[in-house]
Amino acid sequence: MASVQVMPRRTTRSPEGQRFGDALRIMRKQRGLSQEALAERAEMAADYLGFIERGENVPTLTIMLRLADALDVPPSHMLRVFDKRR
Repeated sequence: MASVQVMPRRTTRSPEGQRFGDALRIMRKQRGLSQEALAERAEMAADYLGFIERGENVPTLTIMLRLADALDVPPSHMLRVFDKRR
């Protein structure tokens, strides 16, 4: 079972946070996972995952690595949304 984490929400959403959150939501849905299922796989609270997907929190490197592992993608795949060469 996932542990409870208390994470404050940001008062403003960063454009980068929103782009990352949108990309994360797409990856999660492509794999047919609910927020709860992905959060459990990544050992985090589902509420926190929701904050990330909405761009209300920007994940740390540790959280990004957990999410990449839970989604079974290379960590670099998590940042493809920011690749200007695409």
